[in-house]
Amino acid sequence: MKLQTLVPLEISKNPISYESEILSLGSCFAENMGSKLRYYKFQSVVNPFGILFHPLAIENLISRAMAEEAYTKADIFFLNERWHCFDGHSVLSDAAGEMLLDRLNNGLQKTYQKILGASHMIITLGTAWVYRNKASGAIVANCHKVPQNQFTKELLSADEIAFSLERIINVIQSKNPYLQLIFTVSPVRHLKDGFVENQRSKAHLIAGIHNVLNKKYISYFPSYEIMMDELRDYRFYAEDMVHPNDLAITYIWEKFKENWVHEKAYPVMEKVGEVQRGLNHRPFDPNSVQHSSFLTFLDQKIEALTQAYPFMKF
Repeated sequence: MKLQTLVPLEISKNPISYESEILSLGSCFAENMGSKLRYYKFQSVVNPFGILFHPLAIENLISRAMAEEAYTKADIFFLNERWHCFDGHSVLSDAAGEMLLDRLNNGLQKTYQKILGASHMIITLGTAWVYRNKASGAIVANCHKVPQNQFTKELLSADEIAFSLERIINVIQSKNPYLQLIFTVSPVRHLKDGFVENQRSKAHLIAGIHNVLNKKYISYFPSYEIMMDELRDYRFYAEDMVHPNDLAITYIWEKFKENWVHEKAYPVMEKVGEVQRGLNHRPFDPNSVQHSSFLTFLDQKIEALTQAYPFMKF
């Protein structure tokens, strides 16, 4: 008896290993998958500009980074006692403008360097709804609580999304032609836009991505479809009924692992997992002989891993 319909997945011909360099950009679901990669100590960088929800924001980051176009005081603004930039997430904002500019330009440099050396890049699109600043005419990545009457809200068409992704692909492949791009659509529901509007948005994103999948080194991972079909139950959502909960994130990660992580990495992942669980262990008696022996054994495991993989830091 089958109680679940499974989304079919093909094993990648260009999988991720511990030798891979990975850049993950996009929505908060990109952060979820990125946290798994970091947990297992893959060589990965996640969202140097913070969470970016729509394709034009991601395109702006990549194109500006590859053009090495630094941010200046003219690109930031002061509101509610903090400096902000419409191109980045509020996690970059700061009470000092110089600090914000440092974070922006460091993020650009990190993105540039990672794209040049990356073997894999994961781009997770969250929404096709965007906000255009009336004063500048530019579409922003984040409104930073600027009054809503200063923006117009627009829905990107599937063609506009596809054109943006084409530009992303072209600028990346001009610098790193063998980089494997993995597109996915975030399963997070943007219900503040409305139920119907959220579905329209996701449909446009999916259609836009599928319009560019005919290129070499371009793939699609169906995280949205897995959430909607295999996990079609409210018990897989967090309390806000919008974000996938930890169980759902782990489930989708396992699917991604089966699809995109080389099986030769599995034994190393298990060893890293043992160390991570050991580091998170809280003993009943920190001064006991048993705990001292546990720490010695844990140090030996860490030493073995870091000798084999010097980039790993615990």
